[in-house]
Amino acid sequence: MAIRVMLVDDQVLLRTGFRMVLAAQPDMEVVAEAGDGAEALEVLRGTRVDVVLMDVRMPRMDGVEATRRICAGERVPAEGTPRVLILTTFDLDEYAFTALKAGASGFMLKDVPPDELLTAIRAVHSGDAVVAPSTTRRLLDRFTPMLPSTGSEPRQQEVDKLTEREREVLLLVAQGLSNGEIAQKLVLSEATVKTHVGRILTKLGLRDRVQAVVLAYESGLVRAGGGNF
Repeated sequence: MAIRVMLVDDQVLLRTGFRMVLAAQPDMEVVAEAGDGAEALEVLRGTRVDVVLMDVRMPRMDGVEATRRICAGERVPAEGTPRVLILTTFDLDEYAFTALKAGASGFMLKDVPPDELLTAIRAVHSGDAVVAPSTTRRLLDRFTPMLPSTGSEPRQQEVDKLTEREREVLLLVAQGLSNGEIAQKLVLSEATVKTHVGRILTKLGLRDRVQAVVLAYESGLVRAGGGNF
């Protein structure tokens, strides 16, 4: 079945461009559009969507609030909660980081090459998360120091649930490495790394790799600028 995509952006021309790119793909279908977050929530009440391409800065309701509500299951049909892929014009956008914390499955720039956007949509739809692009890592490095310090201690306690190997894998996930790259670095099979990642997500109550990256930064396991404990 085709991946059912919703476009949320206040610029009609951009939505038109994205729609043309997606329409050329045999495994994708644009089933809905909206000009802001509030309209997106209304449309989702009666439309089944797999992946939402969400702009950040929009009138009435921005993409951050819309993402939070969507990921919380608000006004979403019984078929399931769509996954959200953030699209923004700004490489270092504090709103995009907040959207990741709100439950978005990834972050891409609007000028991303079409093939990379399509790959990201497929990855998000399959349950993975888009954390590899260097823009995401720069975003985290830039804005993690601005997070309230009060959240670091409980976050550290969560990481303490992990084994030494799991902490090692989480650190590499947070640095943007793929399962294959982690396997090569730790001299493990890719299947073993995938198992470790699954256990990490289960132990920490996380949905995907994006949430794992955010937790690693908030707990202090990874420090802004690339340093780590």
